[in-house]
Amino acid sequence: MRLTKPTLFTNIPVTCEEKDLPGDLFNQLMRDDPSTVRGAEILMLGEMLTLPQNFGNIFLGETFSSYISVHNDSNQIVKDILVKADLQTSSQRLNLSASNAAVAELKPDCCIDDVIHHEVKEIGTHILVCAVSYTTQGGEKMYFRKFFKFQTDEVFLEAQIQNITTSPMFMEKVSLEPSIMYNVTELNSVNQAGECVSTFGSRAYLQPMDTRQYLYCLKPKKEFAEKVGIIKGVTVIGKLDIVWKTNLGERGRLQTSQLQRMAPGYGDVRLSLEAIPDTVNLEEPFHVTCKITNCSSERTMDLVLEMCNTSSIHWCGISGRQLGKLHPSSSLCLALTLLSSVQGLQSVSGLRITDTFLKRTYEYDDIAQVCVVSSAVKVES
Repeated sequence: MRLTKPTLFTNIPVTCEEKDLPGDLFNQLMRDDPSTVRGAEILMLGEMLTLPQNFGNIFLGETFSSYISVHNDSNQIVKDILVKADLQTSSQRLNLSASNAAVAELKPDCCIDDVIHHEVKEIGTHILVCAVSYTTQGGEKMYFRKFFKFQTDEVFLEAQIQNITTSPMFMEKVSLEPSIMYNVTELNSVNQAGECVSTFGSRAYLQPMDTRQYLYCLKPKKEFAEKVGIIKGVTVIGKLDIVWKTNLGERGRLQTSQLQRMAPGYGDVRLSLEAIPDTVNLEEPFHVTCKITNCSSERTMDLVLEMCNTSSIHWCGISGRQLGKLHPSSSLCLALTLLSSVQGLQSVSGLRITDTFLKRTYEYDDIAQVCVVSSAVKVES
């Protein structure tokens, strides 16, 4: 079973007016239904939660988690049970089992449980292969496998459009024309009372030097979705078509060249933020937790951390300190302190990690963003 958050149970309300032939029958049935909300039976959302019924889709960069349970349904004790979980991608096969040691015996109505995790770094179909081997009381060796599929094929595109003229302009159209392999869904509107309302409001004006962010979701077409090798090699995702009018009604149009996507690559050293506050006070220290991972499969690194201040972000502590040796596929966590001297949304930048063995420096900028407010404004934790 995939470990994801449950969803609210939905039902289809069936009702009628009291003067109709069924009378109050339908309404009474909904009131008696345990999944409906008392006093609001005609709402589709209920009070119950539904566990995920299939593996579904997972996005690039998310962590895939799954619960594996092997249950002995027989009335006999089985021995030497070995449970193995592998994740097959288009380019590699990964062993996700926490332990490769066999369990001595499994009694009737007992089970072996395991939870596996994997950070998804490739797009396309992933197949979770669960294999179980065991020995019966008669000494016969048994073996079976099960396969579970899930997709990581969606691409999200964020486009920032800025009016660099000296007068307001009316944004008539901003659309993404996808490449031949993708379908696109615009995520720039919300459904209110059955109508699509723009997230930018009823007036589509863009003031001088103002910026808007448009979001689109691209998903491979059905005929290409199962061809993982083809989709993985596709870098062209489409082009933006922008149409606007000036204050005197003059129309302008800009169509970009084909936009390219870049597959994520972490290199030999990966830095990620494990914890960071959303909002902090101006000129007051706050703490972040960083995780440094040696992505090399065979080389030990000797790392040094340098912290470089920017115009708004200032690091607190000693720069150039030794982090020590980091073995292949190992990680270490660091608690760092910094403060901001400028209000607004500030980017956390300026970390440098040097591998002294190869004399190679890895630069990390725009790691995350934090909202800085005046100390007079109370920040809720």
